[in-house]
Amino acid sequence: MKYYIIAGEASGDLHGSNLILELKKLNHAISIRCWGGELMESAGATLVKHYKELAFMGFTEVISNLGTIMKNLRFCKEDITAFQPDAIILIDYPGFNLRIAKWAKEQHFKVIYFISPQVWAWKENRVKGIRKTVDKMLVILPFEQAFYDRWSYPVEYIGHPLVEVIDKFRKKSLNGTIKVTKTNQPKIVALLPGSRKQEILKKLPIMLQTCRLFPDCAFVVAKAPGLDDEFYTDLLQDFPNVSSVRNDTYKLLTRADAALVTSGTATLETALFGVPEVVCYKGSQVSYWIARKLIRVKYISLVNLIMDKLVVTELIQDELTVQNLVKELNLLLHDQVKKAQLERDYKKLREILSAGGNASENAAKSIVNYLSVSLEKNQPN
Repeated sequence: MKYYIIAGEASGDLHGSNLILELKKLNHAISIRCWGGELMESAGATLVKHYKELAFMGFTEVISNLGTIMKNLRFCKEDITAFQPDAIILIDYPGFNLRIAKWAKEQHFKVIYFISPQVWAWKENRVKGIRKTVDKMLVILPFEQAFYDRWSYPVEYIGHPLVEVIDKFRKKSLNGTIKVTKTNQPKIVALLPGSRKQEILKKLPIMLQTCRLFPDCAFVVAKAPGLDDEFYTDLLQDFPNVSSVRNDTYKLLTRADAALVTSGTATLETALFGVPEVVCYKGSQVSYWIARKLIRVKYISLVNLIMDKLVVTELIQDELTVQNLVKELNLLLHDQVKKAQLERDYKKLREILSAGGNASENAAKSIVNYLSVSLEKNQPN
């Protein structure tokens, strides 16, 4: 069996690697080519292109890099054609992957989507195209199943893969600590400013200005795996109570008393570690204006979306100021009532996301079973 897996971000690399490991448990002889990162490569796939070559954020950034994106699409199609996989497995990354799905269906490849695009947030009419081009959709958020049901498109909820990832980490490093190099103060605040240069440059400077007003705390920046240390040097050099870590975000979250987190998967990871957080979002004015016109969900944080209420504070665009961050961080560090409520909500969140069991194992079994049934149907009588 041959698989071609496409992930365009660090989170996709993580979940793709766990999926590969589970697929190999079911069949050691499989062959996999992938777009992803070191994790998918170390899990046993042949890495074709690294996700850090694909990271374009926002409407204006995508438009300015259209030439590169189109070149990548052409190369991807050529590589798939040469490899002739039994199935193409797409992991989120909709701008690229939905185009590949449409082409792949025309070429009669089996298309499986692991981790649905967030079409429930905007461009709901994309579901019409998904129904035509995606043979099997595996979803990881409980409300996604009900969303697709409204479009008469059957999907399979497999649980959220972050639950198993974080549980495994906690078991391995139950007594783990993180070294904070520039201070010995007791309170640790994690800064998770994102994985792309554009978003970090928008948000990290505001986070850092906030640090000046908390001299009794140690602030630790989680560096993005795809960015060099030099990128952070100028940003951090004037902040003596701020240090940084690389490839140690989870270890940081096991020690953090609070966190300032860029919207996205990191908000969910932080909650699953039980860390009180403020969700931060700020983009270019053009990108934000377009997003406001298109996005139809009540919240930007996955925590709030899954719980269907405001669990964690969201500071969006003009609301993301030093003054507002100081106010919210003080509450997270010192307000015992707020901390107790967050603890109760986080516990409920974990229960909801754990309902599907081991997501990667479920996904691998579902994929293998689906392809086995498809092969049987195509056998001559």
